[in-house]
Amino acid sequence: MSMANDMHVTLRLPTRTLFEGRATRLTAVAKNGGFGILPNHIDFVTALVPSVLMLTTPEGRERVFGIDEGLLVKKSHAVDVAVRRGVEGDDLGTLRDTVRETFIEMEEDERVARSALSRLEADMVRRFASLRKPQL
Repeated sequence: MSMANDMHVTLRLPTRTLFEGRATRLTAVAKNGGFGILPNHIDFVTALVPSVLMLTTPEGRERVFGIDEGLLVKKSHAVDVAVRRGVEGDDLGTLRDTVRETFIEMEEDERVARSALSRLEADMVRRFASLRKPQL
């Protein structure tokens, strides 16, 4: 593997890409604790826990993301991160409020969708049950 000054990082959600770009450093939290990755770090895979993921861009800018559980794969000079939910914050101070607002909104949307699905399933079961009744 060649030596590099940065790595290509992609942070994906189920419905879209939250971040894609170059980074000189990444820090995250796995089940066994926090860790950092530099561009020439050894390849590995780890499960992420709900936490803060931080990136440093080649320009020196810190990017801060609040993430839910997910998976990180480091291979060569590419890091792919797939998380269930995530949001970018301006800084650590405001990230907590941003995560709280966004995740609560997502949970409410998921609750509404589950409720609608339950009603559809119940209606389908009633319709199938009515098909079993003998017609007079």
